[in-house]
Amino acid sequence: MRVLKERVEAFLYEEGELADRHAYSEWLALWAEDGRYWLPCNDDDAAPENHVALIYENYTGLEDRVRRLSTGYAHTQSPQTRVVRVIGNIRVAEIGEGLVEAKSVFNITAFRRNVMENFAARVVHHLRPIGGGFKIVRKTVYLVNNDGYMNNMTFLI
Repeated sequence: MRVLKERVEAFLYEEGELADRHAYSEWLALWAEDGRYWLPCNDDDAAPENHVALIYENYTGLEDRVRRLSTGYAHTQSPQTRVVRVIGNIRVAEIGEGLVEAKSVFNITAFRRNVMENFAARVVHHLRPIGGGFKIVRKTVYLVNNDGYMNNMTFLI
């Protein structure tokens, strides 16, 4: 289990680093084609199919997001947001169906146009082991302030 935890930790750190560096294509390559990305709004326990979400995307939606961010024409990213995140409290468990669940927390600091914002969240990844690595099957980000006012998040969170 220790080796699995170390591999999962390395994967989560790599995903965060790719997002922070705006390495969009490399970040997208970490996802399974049946992957789902969910940031609930207001109610952490709501079913994403039946409630408003800050983000609820399948792989095709993620491809569209990456394409928009990669073109250079996303006015919300001109200038580009500078982002750094700290990931911690990682817990790993095998959950059946060949999947690994990783629970963690993060704190993201984002800076753009002289405005600094902080985002804190609990995160749950469901990962599918593939070869020597993983693919993200599901990522759920429970922002601490998901029921409060926030500006558009135009970077990968």
